[in-house]
Amino acid sequence: MNTPRVPRTESDVPGDWRPSARLTAIQARAELYARIRGFFSASGVLEVETPILSRSAVTDPALSSLSTQVAIAGFGSGRPLYLQTSPEFAMKRLLATGTGPIYQICKVFRDEERGRRHHPEFSLLEWYRPGWDYGRLMDDVGALVRLALDRPAMPVERVTYRDLFRDGLGLDPWHAGIAQLREAAGRAGLRGLDGLELDRDGWLDLLLTQCLEPGLGQGRLTFLCDYPPSQAALSRVRTSGEVAVAERFELYIDGVELANGFGELVDVGEQRARFQADLALRRAQGRPEPPIDEFLLDALDHGMPECAGVALGLDRLLMIATGAESIDAVLSFAIERA
Repeated sequence: MNTPRVPRTESDVPGDWRPSARLTAIQARAELYARIRGFFSASGVLEVETPILSRSAVTDPALSSLSTQVAIAGFGSGRPLYLQTSPEFAMKRLLATGTGPIYQICKVFRDEERGRRHHPEFSLLEWYRPGWDYGRLMDDVGALVRLALDRPAMPVERVTYRDLFRDGLGLDPWHAGIAQLREAAGRAGLRGLDGLELDRDGWLDLLLTQCLEPGLGQGRLTFLCDYPPSQAALSRVRTSGEVAVAERFELYIDGVELANGFGELVDVGEQRARFQADLALRRAQGRPEPPIDEFLLDALDHGMPECAGVALGLDRLLMIATGAESIDAVLSFAIERA
């Protein structure tokens, strides 16, 4: 006699063949993507697709790329191809051809990232608005997120990086030295500081993530903007105010960082210098030095329009929309079940 199998309602066993996400989360993703596509269609932004594999990779010392190889005659034996950490470089090459505003929903990959809000393969929404500054783009991001979450009345605020540190920790991140930053970490009750050696940006990041981020975006959309120039990444640096600031913002909801946006750097000489500085830092850290994206530099040299761009993590947005506590709960199959 065969005993009938009873379907399981929970799928929380590592290595189980069942999806990591419930059907409701899978359906919610489809609805979220439909709303996003509707938003961009209504505002005349073109959906594009760019390669996942590239012969070059991001140089950012904070990121680790995954790579593979292909067996193609004449391509170069043993040459690695890198899985994109962001579609940014390829999308900027499209912008340089005159596409106008564009967006993309895609998979991206980052090694050494796994946790409650991190997964080595995740979904990203990235878009660019030629002719816009990063302030106008913040309005755009706010409108899209409120639509995506179906929270049209959700309040929005902007807080500068400098004011956040001044108000929250009583120090000026533009002028505080390493000793002062270490003392602030100690006063905040952070543990494991003995023997910890970080540069200024490392200490600032520690204080931001451990002491200040949890209070951001509580019941609202909080845009943290105007970062230190040393954290400009691929953004422009504005020097007209009291202090120079990077035209960069991050969006937070419920203490979770959702998006990273820039007033985009379009100067090819400055971009090459930043790539080379990244590689020098990676060399000093004993980390791999991936090839610089010469195609991107050629596109910038050709002339990319002034624009603002942003990348938004769709899995985290879906976590907020569904109330999920772990990224695994919104992924069809987490890496342990892939």
